[in-house]
Amino acid sequence: MAAAADLQPVMPALAQRYEHETGIKLVVSFGSSSTLVTQILNGAPFDIFLAADYVFPEKIVTAGLADGAQPTAYAKGTLVLWTRKDSGLLPLTLDTLSDPRVKTVAIANELHAPYGRAAAAALRRMKLYDQVAPHLVVGENISQTAQFVESGNAQLGLISLTAASTQRFKEIGTYILVPTSQYPEIRQCAVIMAKSEHKAEAHLFLNWLLSPAIQGDLPQVGLRPVQ
Repeated sequence: MAAAADLQPVMPALAQRYEHETGIKLVVSFGSSSTLVTQILNGAPFDIFLAADYVFPEKIVTAGLADGAQPTAYAKGTLVLWTRKDSGLLPLTLDTLSDPRVKTVAIANELHAPYGRAAAAALRRMKLYDQVAPHLVVGENISQTAQFVESGNAQLGLISLTAASTQRFKEIGTYILVPTSQYPEIRQCAVIMAKSEHKAEAHLFLNWLLSPAIQGDLPQVGLRPVQ
């Protein structure tokens, strides 16, 4: 399985639960959606691709490599503004982005990572992009972006709620939600590979991920159900 970097905090527990319920073990490779698409287009033998948006899995469909006519949405992502509790920037608000004390703001690469695209869109919509641009620290994917702000190498980070919801991030930091009106919906979609040798198992997993039980539990790990 190829999985977008925002799923890195989520997949170990999901994979363990899936194996417990079905006996099927998942092997997962994480990366930015862009990087994973490139690997798939170059012949990487993944069975299923869980992306952080619709655009990148649609490229797999367009290339004729997908089993199905369109990607399947499996979750919605949420963007948050996060800082360490010892950053000296509390209480945290969206106005903190324009605080003159802020010299470094981490976002993911908007060309490669859907959460980066959402972060850049939010900054532009809030008319903060030009002000924040000189201070941007850009991660290749959302996991690296979260590491920048977790380590203190960036004072603020526009990261995924999946990262902010982990025990580590809750212990050392705090976050606020970026209003969903400020960025395009992060509709996370999946595609199954047409040449997969485990197509039945891939469909089984996707159906499991879309089941009411799993969809109902997604908010606990920082994702929203599709419906």
